[in-house]
Amino acid sequence: MRKREMARLMGMLDGLTRSQRRELASELAAREAKVSSVEIVEKEMPARPDCVHCGSRQVAKHGHSSGLQRFKCRGCGKTFNSLSGTPLARLYLRGKWLGHAEALRDGLSLNQVAARLNIAQSTAFRWRHRFLQLPRTMQAQALAGIAEADETYFLQSAKGNRGLVRKARRRGGSASKRGTSKEHTPVLIVRDRTGNTANFILPSTSAADIGAALQPILPSDTVLCTDGSTALAAVARNLGVEHHPVNVSAGIRVQGAWHVQNVNAFGSRLRQWMLRFKGVATRYLANCLGWFRALDRSPGFAPEPASLLASAVRA
Repeated sequence: MRKREMARLMGMLDGLTRSQRRELASELAAREAKVSSVEIVEKEMPARPDCVHCGSRQVAKHGHSSGLQRFKCRGCGKTFNSLSGTPLARLYLRGKWLGHAEALRDGLSLNQVAARLNIAQSTAFRWRHRFLQLPRTMQAQALAGIAEADETYFLQSAKGNRGLVRKARRRGGSASKRGTSKEHTPVLIVRDRTGNTANFILPSTSAADIGAALQPILPSDTVLCTDGSTALAAVARNLGVEHHPVNVSAGIRVQGAWHVQNVNAFGSRLRQWMLRFKGVATRYLANCLGWFRALDRSPGFAPEPASLLASAVRA
């Protein structure tokens, strides 16, 4: 736009009513947010990416579409952009994506997200689980030094399922029996002293299932601390790692360098954070575990919305 046209446009602002100025400001903010979202997404893509369709490196820029740089593959002839093949592909309202990332940072419920962003609850639900598809896979691939392990349990929830195999209960209710039972889903938490953390949803707390989860991420030179669980002790023997059980149930919390306070504190923060949702559907539990890990990794439990948006398109 030329300076003369810009000056004429600015002069027209005086003729707007207050409500029109608010509407204009809102529209400008939304467009700026959309541009910011596109910049964050495109920053995660290499300058010359491989084709997302065939993997060819013979790729050339091919104009723009909806504000995104488009590429064309000389191998297969197909076009793509920085969102192609990502969980956010074909989602609309990009101007509200950073706002949704802020909602994830704040741990809002779906109703709260829908009200804050002025979107349908179904849209808030779809966005949440699209944004969490990659973070659910982002966890420690190997532990080092002293590692701690413990199990925690979440009440199974069929929230959203059309058919129930049990009597319905109130959201966030309690199991029919005291303690842990088959109504609970076991989650194994492992964490080393540098903060590297991994979670595993287990079929059961048997030594075989725990061992299958731990074996890929627990090197033989790791020292494993547990709360005295017989299953974890058996896993340590089978994997050939040094093991130091701490009898927490007897009131023993620390034995020299050996304790499980690090992993227990993480588990406590996780369970407390989960309470806001009044029961998480078991089929989406892995997404929520990844969501919490992303928050817990950041200083002050408050990652930048831009980093959460970036993690939704590139692991």
